[in-house]
Amino acid sequence: MVRSIVITGASKGIGRATADALVEGGWSVIGVARSSPANFPGVFIKTDLADRKKTQDLADDLIARGNVVGIVNNVGVARHERLDAVDPDVFAMVMDLNVRPALQLTQALLPGMRAARFGRIINITSLVTRGLAFRSSYAAAKAALESITRTMAIELAADGITANAIAPGPTETELFRSNNPQGSEGEARYLSRVPMRRFADPSEVAAAIAFLASKTAAFITGQTLFVGGGASLGALSEHHSR
Repeated sequence: MVRSIVITGASKGIGRATADALVEGGWSVIGVARSSPANFPGVFIKTDLADRKKTQDLADDLIARGNVVGIVNNVGVARHERLDAVDPDVFAMVMDLNVRPALQLTQALLPGMRAARFGRIINITSLVTRGLAFRSSYAAAKAALESITRTMAIELAADGITANAIAPGPTETELFRSNNPQGSEGEARYLSRVPMRRFADPSEVAAAIAFLASKTAAFITGQTLFVGGGASLGALSEHHSR
């Protein structure tokens, strides 16, 4: 039986690129998002993970398939907000969508993973966990997801299940470009933080995800891999900033 892996937030950007990479790695892919993409390389389920009941319906569907032993928890939402203007309702919404579906869906898949003595859990966090202005809610949510990844790794290691996080830096997705057009102040601000002086291509982030999902990565668990062109190393030196 071909092993299946589910990808949330799979209709575009990193999620869509990950689908291609995982199919190339021999996985059968199940994509999930609110809107259906064209030419998806696997099964696609259209649903809204912001709705807890719909998330549970999806979980029941995945359990019934019987061969889903991997998950890429990629769905999320971010808000640009000043610390002194963070709205509690928005904070709760951002925390919920970035963390709760990952927990809810992973819990549903654990019995199947344990039975198979094999499982791959990959949570998509973010470079913002290292600190970034105007991202209080998003940074808090992604930090929570990164932390629960380590808990998952410790609890599940004896079952042959790995849990790791991928933390992308600025990536050339449709959403990123809509918020930071070429030549904009936002583009310049993000580029100034990346030693490689460019943004990631979604396929580069997807390649890291595919590696952690592979059999080759069986002895790697509880780790956060930053895919950010060196941006996770901190502020650039004055020499490199010139």
